[in-house]
Amino acid sequence: MKADSIYIIAEAGVNHNGSLDLAKELVKAAFEAGADAVKFQTFQASQVVSIHAPKADYQLKTTAEEESQLEMIKKLQLNEAEHREIASECQARGIEFLSTPFDLQSVALLTALNVSKLKIGSGDVSNAMLLLKASQTGKDIILSTGMSTLKEIEQALGVIAFGYLYLNTGPAPCLNSFNEVYNSEQGQACLREKVALLHCTTEYPAPFEDVNLRAMDTLKSTFGLKVGYSDHTRGIAVPIAAAAMGAQVIEKHFTLDRDLPGPDHKASLEPDELKSMVESIRQVEKVMGSGDKKPAPAELKNIPIARRSLVALKRITEGEVFTIDNLGAKRPGTGISAIYYYDWLGKAAQRNYEPDELLVP
Repeated sequence: MKADSIYIIAEAGVNHNGSLDLAKELVKAAFEAGADAVKFQTFQASQVVSIHAPKADYQLKTTAEEESQLEMIKKLQLNEAEHREIASECQARGIEFLSTPFDLQSVALLTALNVSKLKIGSGDVSNAMLLLKASQTGKDIILSTGMSTLKEIEQALGVIAFGYLYLNTGPAPCLNSFNEVYNSEQGQACLREKVALLHCTTEYPAPFEDVNLRAMDTLKSTFGLKVGYSDHTRGIAVPIAAAAMGAQVIEKHFTLDRDLPGPDHKASLEPDELKSMVESIRQVEKVMGSGDKKPAPAELKNIPIARRSLVALKRITEGEVFTIDNLGAKRPGTGISAIYYYDWLGKAAQRNYEPDELLVP
């Protein structure tokens, strides 16, 4: 992630509906929108979802009620060959390929595909096995924190720090070990170098009143890490606001068509909306600036036009005293600044002035 640029992830997720061709079209759309990366989801359905797992409410609204979550997820699973084709498509297009692993086998697959970083979803903040496996790859991690408390995030970061520091040696993994590493200087250094936290509201679509963007500031002040925002609201206003508040990473679901069947399409942007979001965030980057308060280069030429100078309001003769009746301030601002108006009242004119003539020192 570039330090001076917001890293924008176009979240394709499972909006390919299990179709490789559709996945490639999503890559194309993300590239054309100007996103930095397009992200999918990598999982072995039977390792992630049990036969007893219910669907979420939003999934029940967009998929068949009689279908189990496991049956739904299985239809959205991509195999290794399909992953490789999608990664190749990304490389050919010039957009970064990312994916969220949901199981240990998927971490290994993405590592073999040489992704630069791993994105861990909010649902796995408490999944110590996955967090440990992901960090033991040595790759950067982007961790979404939806549904999480600060304590849960701290525990997750402890697991991640432990994985970065210990592969086949070191203390046995356990909460005490994770906590000790988290509180160590070496553990904190690893986290600062390699981890970004995303604030997130895990609902699809997320109600605006539950977004709580200020939580990004809390994450930054609490953990001292790079922060960003993973958005599930409708529209593009919230990710743009997050960018203005200092998000270094923005993630947003998108689809080719919100009317396609599947669990996530309804809460996703369509390609033209994704492009508008990216363009708006890039504009936000430009307008944030350095924070120094001084005239901008584009303003300099307007200073003499917009500012005012001291002028004679009527004919003034040499030796006449300047008063509120004969001294005023008018454009242009090329003479004595109007800030000195009260300093000149009561002084005697050193020369004659005609009406509207600029005073001279």
